[in-house]
Amino acid sequence: MLSSEKFISTLKKKINFFTGVPDSVLKTITFPLEKLNKKSHIIATNEGGAISLAIGYYLTKKKVAAVYMQNSGLGNAINPLVSIANSNVYSVPMLLIIGWRGSPNSKDEPQHIEQGKITLKLLKLLKIKTCILRHDKDLKKISRILKYSQQKKVPVACLVERNVLISRRKIKVKVNKNKLLRSYAISNILKKIKNDTKLISTTGYTSRELFQIRKERNLKNGKDFYMVGGMGHSSMVSLGVALNSKEEVLCLDGDGSLLMHLGSMGLIGNFGTQNFKHILFNNASHESVGCQPTIANSINFKNLSLSLGYKHFFKAKDKKNFLRELNKFLKSKGPSFFEIKIRNHKIENLLRPTKLKKLKTQFIG
Repeated sequence: MLSSEKFISTLKKKINFFTGVPDSVLKTITFPLEKLNKKSHIIATNEGGAISLAIGYYLTKKKVAAVYMQNSGLGNAINPLVSIANSNVYSVPMLLIIGWRGSPNSKDEPQHIEQGKITLKLLKLLKIKTCILRHDKDLKKISRILKYSQQKKVPVACLVERNVLISRRKIKVKVNKNKLLRSYAISNILKKIKNDTKLISTTGYTSRELFQIRKERNLKNGKDFYMVGGMGHSSMVSLGVALNSKEEVLCLDGDGSLLMHLGSMGLIGNFGTQNFKHILFNNASHESVGCQPTIANSINFKNLSLSLGYKHFFKAKDKKNFLRELNKFLKSKGPSFFEIKIRNHKIENLLRPTKLKKLKTQFIG
């Protein structure tokens, strides 16, 4: 096991700027970083953006920054890592702290297992020197690999597997004051939609709650496609479906997911058809990895969506106006946007979608 407190202490002695995208594997070391000021820590909207922040920091301070992420986020990070930070381009040092979901011999979900298999190979292909941290004694590796990064002026990485980090402190999750629950909203959406409606649900608790609510309450209206991976891409999958079908298409999105590739809203506004309906479950947090905050509460989604070409905007904050706005939203001609302010709360003992290829076949019909 690896002590989170010792890990954080080791990092802070050598690094003054941290950025990244929250990950459940790393939450015991990233939560304390939230206490730092914005010049010392920024939660990025995607991993490529985090790499770029680290590059900007080095260009001014000439110091190494730390970038944390789940290994699934490496895909987003590759562009600036290869085309800017690489030793044959601008040669920019930084430390990547990567949560290694699906590491060899571990039990995990299919999407994590596939990512886990290629993580070390991908880092090797990127020519990023990597160490694996499993015990407190491995913290010595951080000093060595940071020295290598500084001397060679290249990105380096350390991998941390699931259930390795332990903390003496209990993580206190901040619960917002919103009244609506995502489970309540999903249940009523399933009751109101047409029988042939197609739903594409974002990564994390949204897909898992949709799957479980259908299973437990036998709600059969509509067909679901669960985005078990590909965070940030649910809206584009939804647009691809809507452009090529006559049925109503609902994208069930989250604020962390939407912010990750916010430009997708511009494409939806310009190319979205009347059958496209975009639902945002907004709790201003990365809920499924620890409820770390997003910047969603600082955004006026009405002004944003309408300025990007959406035809209608709806918003709900409680049960009273939710049902009224839901009815108007479903009757509207899209592309339409519906922001639902929800509490960061999930159904207990959540199931995960299984038999994914069978679910795909059922969705296609």
